[in-house]
Amino acid sequence: MGRLVVIEGLDGAGKRTFAGALTTALRAAGASVAGTAFPRYDDDVHAELARDALYGRLGDLSSSVHAMAVLFALDRRDAAPGLRELLVAHDVVLVDRYVASNAAYSAARTAQPADGEIVEWVRRLEIDRFGIPVPDHQLLLAPPRAVAAERARRREAAEPGRARDAYESDDGLQERTDVAYRALATASWLSPWTVLDATGSAGLSASKLAVGLLGDPG
Repeated sequence: MGRLVVIEGLDGAGKRTFAGALTTALRAAGASVAGTAFPRYDDDVHAELARDALYGRLGDLSSSVHAMAVLFALDRRDAAPGLRELLVAHDVVLVDRYVASNAAYSAARTAQPADGEIVEWVRRLEIDRFGIPVPDHQLLLAPPRAVAAERARRREAAEPGRARDAYESDDGLQERTDVAYRALATASWLSPWTVLDATGSAGLSASKLAVGLLGDPG
């Protein structure tokens, strides 16, 4: 059985770049690696509806914290059988955003702490009720907020049609989510975490981390 490794972080944290670098490093170390990312906006109707809500196309749906969290959770519920198949076939399954993203954003939107009611509700929904595979290790890319925000702005300008959604464009929400992510990591929520400042070379950080991930029993 392979290991489920999750990369978390705010918009602009560098998750996509780091996922590519870590995949390369893990394969160089001899591991078989598969990857996926959430939300699966183009592959799952629940994620598609969440995207429409975040761009204001579904009335007041996005104003409900629980409704949005359920849509994101249903996306992962639909993907869970495929994730289990990947874990059987590969040494490492690398996921860009996962259950902790739902927990962090929900906590930030409700102004609750990381050990609050809504984080526990997300855990019960996704892990207990939906049976989503539990991560073996989670990586938090946590550059300074100003760095992440500037990266997000540059990406928005460079990618036509990639306007930031309601979550991504809310600086206050991003700041609160950053706090929630760091608290989840400190609490080792669902698994051990590694926190990276994500301001240096992604390739160098990934190379150092790959060996530890393959040798870490979790």
